[in-house]
Amino acid sequence: MLGISWTEFLVIVLVAICMVPVKNWPDVARFFGRVFKWIRQIIWRITDVSEQIQQRIDLEKPIDDLLESAKNEIFSDVKLKSKKQKKKFVKQKRNKNK
Repeated sequence: MLGISWTEFLVIVLVAICMVPVKNWPDVARFFGRVFKWIRQIIWRITDVSEQIQQRIDLEKPIDDLLESAKNEIFSDVKLKSKKQKKKFVKQKRNKNK
């Protein structure tokens, strides 16, 4: 966590508690409660968004596979036709040269 260990973090918290007067502890506790609530809400939103993104990615995978297979079929037909046309063209050139 930010390059500090838990013991160092605990020491920082204890020093901060000692620095705050006793009469302000409820305000400080309320402030940290709001901060932790805000951070938790942000984490929940990030988690929700990442789950939505993952769902969309999962939905797109079958479509990508379908598109890839269709593309391969189309191009394989085109390649076969182009090979046949190329052979036919080469035969015609040979017949003209004879």
